[in-house]
Amino acid sequence: MIDLSRAGAVAQPDGEGRAGGGRCNDRVRFTLGLVGDRLEQVRFGADACAATTAAAAWLAARAEGGSLLDGARLGLAEVLAGATIEPTGAECALTAVDAFHAAIGDAVARGAVVPADPNRVVVAMSGGVDSAMVLTQTVAEGHEAVGVTLRLWIDPEAPSPERACCAPSAVRAARDLCHQNGMPHIALDLRDDFRAAVVDPFVAGYAAGETPNPCTTCNGAFRFDAIDRVVQRLGASTWRTGHYVQLVDHAGTPLVARGVDATKDQSYMLALVDPEILTRVQFPLGARKKVDVQHEAAEQGLAAANALESQEVCFLGGGALAPFLERQGVTMTPGPIVDEDGVELGTHAGALAYTPGQRRGLGVSRGTEALHVLRIDAPANTVIVGTVGRLRRREVSLRDVQVRADTPRIDACFRMRSTPVAGRLEHGPNGTGTVYLETDAHQIAPGQVAALYDGERIVAAGIVAG
Repeated sequence: MIDLSRAGAVAQPDGEGRAGGGRCNDRVRFTLGLVGDRLEQVRFGADACAATTAAAAWLAARAEGGSLLDGARLGLAEVLAGATIEPTGAECALTAVDAFHAAIGDAVARGAVVPADPNRVVVAMSGGVDSAMVLTQTVAEGHEAVGVTLRLWIDPEAPSPERACCAPSAVRAARDLCHQNGMPHIALDLRDDFRAAVVDPFVAGYAAGETPNPCTTCNGAFRFDAIDRVVQRLGASTWRTGHYVQLVDHAGTPLVARGVDATKDQSYMLALVDPEILTRVQFPLGARKKVDVQHEAAEQGLAAANALESQEVCFLGGGALAPFLERQGVTMTPGPIVDEDGVELGTHAGALAYTPGQRRGLGVSRGTEALHVLRIDAPANTVIVGTVGRLRRREVSLRDVQVRADTPRIDACFRMRSTPVAGRLEHGPNGTGTVYLETDAHQIAPGQVAALYDGERIVAAGIVAG
């Protein structure tokens, strides 16, 4: 018999979660009432098959009266065994597990606090091999690891949404690994926040004729801010992530520095991270090679060893940029492709889908010269092209400049793992600045992040203004 004594809803819940789907297209809702960090009331509602209802009822009974983190340890394996559900009902039971953990995550997002434990370490998890190895290392060191995964917005029409590091399958993979190690997992549903903070500015940037890099905004600001906000609430003072970067000290201030593996270095991606947050973050993989991490994960039999790498601009889910922008309300209309003298050489389907430096897909020529996009005139819906030599720049204006350490000389990078160009930064008013380069740089576009290095460490960063 299924115990329905906890069917219903908490009147004023401290956490609420819903999930639906599965083989029977079930719908489950959990509501939580907390006293401190104790799950005083756990209630569920289910429009579901017997397996899903049994799973929800067992979760409510098992979690009620325990701590929030104990509830966060409950996974599918425990549910199937505890509720005596046959393996054929696992897909249905998973809907109940998803709803329960959505409620746990919502409680944390609303401000639930658990008692501090000096041995507790939060691990930012994506479902991939890097964060999986950080978790297993943290557990092996004897810490209580709390996995935290962010569920972020993905284009509903993406052709391959599961390639995104924020997809539901990635959240489940991270959760499963935590539970296999007896550790709690928290999933924070930040889809709306992510869309407002990352996706909308990305779309607005393209609409203005810029070439924004959402990965630096996502990793360097949004993700780190979101996870750091809940670390202390989860009773930890430090947290870890699987980025391939290192930290170096500068007069008591931690600075992001390049990882040992030059092929996987992610320091550029973290150029915008607040140094105050860096005082609490550790990067265990910064001194390791990616190939060694993958090999060790395979030796340990981790499912994440074979996980696909997330792709750049992950919320596109493998989709093309131009159709995505159109779906977001950006008008794509045909217009002229001209040279710098205004001579029309051809037409384009939408100027905002092009980026400075682009050569492929132009469909125009001028004699034997190879032509590249020089700039976009968004108001005129015009693409201006020219030879590669016209892309060379030695002076780059920046906005929103953040200076971590003043140095007389810098090496500027304008794309992920691009070749550094030596120069100097001259500060301007109101967070502006100008980078004067010693040699020519190419393919610099408004909206890109400029990461300024002193040797291996990032000492300043800003956004290319023009």
